[in-house]
Amino acid sequence: MLPPSWQLQIPLDAIIFDCDGTLSSIEGIDQLAELNDVSESVKELTSIAMSKTGLTPDIYQKRMDLILPTQKFIDALGKQYCKNLTPDSDAVIRLLHGLKKEIYIVSAGLYPAIVPLAELLNISDKNIYAVGIQFDSHGKLLSYEQDSPLTKNEGKKVIVTEILKKHSRIGYVGDGLNDVVVYDLVTRFIGYGGIYYRSNIAALCEYYIETPSMSAILPLFLTQMEYENLAEEGKNLYRKGLPV
Repeated sequence: MLPPSWQLQIPLDAIIFDCDGTLSSIEGIDQLAELNDVSESVKELTSIAMSKTGLTPDIYQKRMDLILPTQKFIDALGKQYCKNLTPDSDAVIRLLHGLKKEIYIVSAGLYPAIVPLAELLNISDKNIYAVGIQFDSHGKLLSYEQDSPLTKNEGKKVIVTEILKKHSRIGYVGDGLNDVVVYDLVTRFIGYGGIYYRSNIAALCEYYIETPSMSAILPLFLTQMEYENLAEEGKNLYRKGLPV
C-alpha cells in the first residue's frame, strides 16, 4: 500500500523554526513596543511587514527608532518568549533531538532575547540566527546589526542557503512572508497559523497548520519508519498532530 502523499520517504537532516508567532506565541517587537508605549504604531508596521510588503530595512529601522530597546527590555522579552512557548513545542523539539535532527532558530528578532528560549529548548547558541544588538554600560541602545540579512524580507533565504551547506534535507516552520521566501529552498515548508492565522500565507503553502499545537508538524516531518521507531509517548504526540 502506498504511503499518504504527505508522508516523507527520506528523513530530514535538520529542522528550522521561526521564533515570533511560531516557537513563541508572542511577537517580540510588539512586546517591546508596549514597554515603550508605542504599541499601536509598531503593530501597524509589523502587520504591514508580515502580511503585505515583507520585512524591509526601512520598517526595521522605524520600529527600532520607536521602541528604543534597553538591556532591561530585552531581558524581559527573553522571559516572555519562554513563558509564551507555543503548545507542545518543547516536547516536539525533544522528540526531534532524539531522532538526531539538528534544530535551528532563524529569526528577524533580537539575538539576546532569543537565547533564553533556545536554552529552554536545548538548542545550541551556534544554531541561532537573529539580529545582534549592542548596549552601553548603562544598558541603553548603542546600535543594532543594520547590515544583517535578517532585516530584509529575503534575509532568511540567505541564512537557509548557508545552512544547506551543512544539511541537504531541511524542514522549515514559520508564520510570515519573510519565512515563505525559503519555500523553494527547503525539502518541506510548513506555514504555521496556530497563533496568527494569515490567509495570504495559507494561500502560498501546500501545508498550513491552523492548530496551536506544534505536534501537527510531526506527521509532515517524519517518515513512517521514524514514527514506528518512536517510544509510545512519542507516538502519542505524533498522533495528536494528525488532522482530525
